[in-house]
Amino acid sequence: FSLSFLLSFSSVLIQGSYIIHGKKAPANSMQYMVSLQNKWGHVFPLLCLEPNRVVLGTHKLSENYMSLNIEYFCKFPTYKSVGFGADIMLLKLSKEVPLNNRVKIIPLPTSSKANLRDGQICSVAGWGQNGTNFPTVDDLRVVNVSILNPQLCREKWGNPFPSNVICAGGYDTDKGFCQGDSGGPLVCDGVAVGVVSFNRNFNCKYPDVPNVYTDISKYLPWINNVMNTKKCV
Repeated sequence: FSLSFLLSFSSVLIQGSYIIHGKKAPANSMQYMVSLQNKWGHVFPLLCLEPNRVVLGTHKLSENYMSLNIEYFCKFPTYKSVGFGADIMLLKLSKEVPLNNRVKIIPLPTSSKANLRDGQICSVAGWGQNGTNFPTVDDLRVVNVSILNPQLCREKWGNPFPSNVICAGGYDTDKGFCQGDSGGPLVCDGVAVGVVSFNRNFNCKYPDVPNVYTDISKYLPWINNVMNTKKCV
């Protein structure tokens, strides 16, 4: 397993939805990003097609620098649907990822609490749509988003609202993610703290309600167990 391949289940598995009001990612940055693809290319979650490979080491989807097949998926055992939380899964690749100057891993949290501050600036990246009903993009794009107070997020969404999530962007701002970015990492201070999960009704026009990410720190025991046993648990 590679810790790079930590995804949301709701996306039908992709590293990335669209990035709203972001910018093209600088060269040689975010070398941990992965595009999950099928035979038609970068996966668009609404098609519900099973992805069968990952592409690494490039910011342009058309370049296809390194491609590896997926052996199997491990979803979190209590996952039911996005609204109930636990929107996270791991991918087992057919062979180990060769790390180099274009392909690197990103660290995960080291404790069961993310220790994020309200207003802390983090980033999210992806190849998804840059607006509702727009096509996915070829160049990796990134945007900075602010961490939102958990109670404020819960109030804006109302009940039911899943636990073990992080809210950032998408509320009182014109920046956030869109479809095609699901599964992409929320990165704070160089650590992948969250996984893109959902917004409201696939609406990419902000502001509305906060963007919601799965809180990786809450799933570290499961991640470590899967990594150590090399099987879905």
